[in-house]
Amino acid sequence: MNRQSNNNEMRDKTAAIYPRLSILDSAAGDSYSIEVQKELLTQEAMKMGYSNILTFVDDGFTGVTMDRPGINEMIAELEKGNISAVFVKDLSRLGRNHLGVGRLLEEVFPDKDIRFVSVCDNYDSDKGEDELIPFRNLFNEYYSRDISKKLRISNSVRGNAGEPLGRPPYGYMKDPDNPKRWIIDPEAAEVVRRIFDMTLEGKGTEQIADALAKDKVLTPTSYWRGKGVNRPGKAMDRDHYHWYGSTIASMLARREYVGDLINFKTYSKSFKLRKRLTNAPENQAVFVDAHEPIIDRAVWERIQDKRGKTRKRKTNEGEKNMFSGLLVCADCPRPDRALF
Repeated sequence: MNRQSNNNEMRDKTAAIYPRLSILDSAAGDSYSIEVQKELLTQEAMKMGYSNILTFVDDGFTGVTMDRPGINEMIAELEKGNISAVFVKDLSRLGRNHLGVGRLLEEVFPDKDIRFVSVCDNYDSDKGEDELIPFRNLFNEYYSRDISKKLRISNSVRGNAGEPLGRPPYGYMKDPDNPKRWIIDPEAAEVVRRIFDMTLEGKGTEQIADALAKDKVLTPTSYWRGKGVNRPGKAMDRDHYHWYGSTIASMLARREYVGDLINFKTYSKSFKLRKRLTNAPENQAVFVDAHEPIIDRAVWERIQDKRGKTRKRKTNEGEKNMFSGLLVCADCPRPDRALF
């Protein structure tokens, strides 16, 4: 038997199983759990004669977008010719985007000679077409559209009533007794105060970032991960103490640190789009003194005023402090001879 025959034989025995769980699905109970899906799909694939099972998982990803790491990896293997069948629990696990799922079912899978099995829909492409599949696909997207609409209405009511819609920023945490309220996280709040104090002393954002890194202060994402709080970021892929000047600048601009709550900071144009756009100030909802401040309002406003009016200067040592260019030599008062 030649090498090509061996490759074909291995492909014929290889099936991909694809479990997916979104945040909303996780509330539906154990029947949708990743482990339950894995067990179900593995059993079904083996019953049909597949001995080599490859697993591709997307845990916590919406089916509205087709740009998901697990499904992308699976499609890459299909393109290489390493898989002959794909198993999912039901069609919605493959996705809730009728155009994206339709392309897979009608173009990609047939072109690559891929058998597609949707277990709970009792669908097997090897048994012929199912006229209901396109309607199920369309309904799956409609379901997501309907849920999105209801969530927008709910968020509008909650947000305009002064309930925080986003996660608390670094320095705060949810009140264990009332998750709709933010309270100060003492450990992180000390770092926030240090950052503002160093800014008042005249240090620039890069200098502050370097000082925090030198003192082995955990970055916000690494700090949250260490506390068991799941927050966006790639803390595990980089130095846990590597602060960026942009992070410092963002924190210095946060109005939440004076006790104010700002809802509807961002929006998306469509429930299918993950990209968030900055909302116009008039469309935001601001609640003054909604929680305990970490930074005095007068201090915060002083820093905003200085940072907004001062042109930043860069040197080989990084960003200079916010007073750069303001203090000059008395004998030759030129901007390029500034003392800072």
